[in-house]
Amino acid sequence: MPDQRYPFWLGGVGASMAAVCTHPLDLTKVRLQTLSHSAAKRPGMFFLIRSSIAQSGFRSLYTGLSASLLRQMTYSLVRLGSYESIKTTLSESGRPSSGSLLFAAMLAGGLGGVAGNPADILLVRMTSDSIRPPEQRYGYSHAFHGLTCILREEGVRGLFRGLGTNTTRAILMNVGSYDVFKTLLISQPLPIIQFQFRDNLLCHVISSIMAGAFATTVCAPADVLKSRLMSASGNLPIQRVDTSVHPARAKYGPNVCLL
Repeated sequence: MPDQRYPFWLGGVGASMAAVCTHPLDLTKVRLQTLSHSAAKRPGMFFLIRSSIAQSGFRSLYTGLSASLLRQMTYSLVRLGSYESIKTTLSESGRPSSGSLLFAAMLAGGLGGVAGNPADILLVRMTSDSIRPPEQRYGYSHAFHGLTCILREEGVRGLFRGLGTNTTRAILMNVGSYDVFKTLLISQPLPIIQFQFRDNLLCHVISSIMAGAFATTVCAPADVLKSRLMSASGNLPIQRVDTSVHPARAKYGPNVCLL
């Protein structure tokens, strides 16, 4: 029975559906990553969520959703669509090895990072705008308004701010891809207990959780660098780097499972 082929755009649509569910966590993650260090005690994830709801209502958790959807329909669409195309090419001569799948995942991640860079800038700026001083806010009303503002004020180069860091992050995010973990689980039994996974729902769920947790942890430093670079305009300094892994892990765990 031949392998079923899916439309190239299907990954972007699936990622967009996941983003609608996980956007509040993504917003909180970006705000934690871009907070200034003037406060004696840094707030936590749940404190920021409660504060946002108390000050601006539940809808404030979906600030920047248009940028998030644009990001999924660029970054995720290219990342997932190109990965499937590369994997199909590699499978023509037989079942691809874990090394081949890893190469395909890294290449697809890099392509997605380049394609989604403008939308990533918009997402970072729109979600972190409320914690900036009033005179430094961007005030983008939606994603396409943000694109026109960047082009007008920073030129085409402004759309590729932080491209190197973002591409590195995208590659790292795909290093622990779902297919790599699934292949490892199926290829040999678990040590000690000698349990052999089969290609079923349990294997899919475990592979998704492992891929999400691994990728989030590995790419967290690059993710923080990306947020700091993209939140600053051409005339503003980049803040000191800090890490915020927990909201990212909370976000990408369910996100990877939904994809």
